[in-house]
Amino acid sequence: MNKKLLIPCLYLQAGKAVTGFGQRNLFGDGDVEKLARFYSDNGADEILVFDFSSGDAEHEQAIAKIREICAASEVPVMAAGNINRMEDVKKLIYAGCARVVLNFAKNSNVELLEGMSRRFGKEKMLVCISSLEEYEDHKEMICEYASGILALDAVPKMQEGSRLPVIFHTEESNAESLQSLLLDSLIGGLSGSFISAPETDLNEFKQNCKEAGIPINTYESAISWSEFKLNGDGMVPVIVQDYKTDQVLMLAYMNEEAFNMTVRTGKMTYWSRSRQELWIKGLTSGHFQYVKSLHLDCDNDTILAKVDQIGAACHTGSRSCFFKELIKKEYDDTNPLRVFQDVYQVIADRKAHPKEGSYTNYLFDKGIDKILKKVGEECTEIVIAAKNPDKEEIKYEISDFLYHAMVLMVEKGVTWEDITRELARR
Repeated sequence: MNKKLLIPCLYLQAGKAVTGFGQRNLFGDGDVEKLARFYSDNGADEILVFDFSSGDAEHEQAIAKIREICAASEVPVMAAGNINRMEDVKKLIYAGCARVVLNFAKNSNVELLEGMSRRFGKEKMLVCISSLEEYEDHKEMICEYASGILALDAVPKMQEGSRLPVIFHTEESNAESLQSLLLDSLIGGLSGSFISAPETDLNEFKQNCKEAGIPINTYESAISWSEFKLNGDGMVPVIVQDYKTDQVLMLAYMNEEAFNMTVRTGKMTYWSRSRQELWIKGLTSGHFQYVKSLHLDCDNDTILAKVDQIGAACHTGSRSCFFKELIKKEYDDTNPLRVFQDVYQVIADRKAHPKEGSYTNYLFDKGIDKILKKVGEECTEIVIAAKNPDKEEIKYEISDFLYHAMVLMVEKGVTWEDITRELARR
């Protein structure tokens, strides 16, 4: 059985988050990237962005902002609103959207669906309807060329035979009523005011849904606490790492209550030995740790947690508690992530702070045409080197190419995170 999805809706106007279809007042401080990251850290399965822009210029700005939302979010993003032509869909998909939603209240979108589905794949297409009549009028086309239906509040229930999962966007705010909706086999997910409200604890709502027998995405431990090997205080140590960089952030301890709370909420929770109380990391400082993965070691006595760390992990304000160097032997760090990022940062620094005699600055001074010429030359050098059985030459040429490609990346404002996100999405 497919898991039911909870999909907060982010309404976008003039680059800011607004309150919805009505008055469209500023939502919080309006920071859409911060809101997208909050949703993805706090239990959202996907995020729906409604673009309220008008006119081509504002729409282009909205697409640029949606690109930033996709970069900030760690769950899939789908976009709806102001989609009028094939080019709009292409730009949204290239911006990082997992799916694009066509509003079938507009006849032009009805005409676009088949061509868009054939070009980009039906898995990229959702159809938005606000009445059963819209669905009935175009049922066969929708079922053939879309992967799902976004039903706005005016559609309380889809009829049997839709053959597609329905995301129900509703202003209903009663949790029990929403659970009842999710029990409907035709409802594949919920969006709307309750799911989108920052004060809604989506992980808690998910646990309640699970207890009600609704299949939903929740954290589940593959090994029960009873199988853990505990220390003399009935706890296990937890090593905490940044999930992106693998930087070790801190060491803390969990008892059974803290472990269960962590699994239930998705926020790292420990037992404070000094205060003798449960400790939700970040509850007072705002420096929460959102769970990405938990692993148990071979002896079942230590947990390795990979987290999304908000702010500093250490009470001193340091990102990591491990900042006091005791012994260090010089060595070449060949970790690909760090090497690529370090070289990129050096190139970016050269652009920001030119250094006389720097080859990197020579390329930046000559401009984009010179940079592109060097990238092309290095591509050719790789092809020539690849015909040589000695791998040393191709290593050298690929290294040259990557350096020049990074100069191009800095020149165009593309980061390694942009590249890795695109590769991961593929």
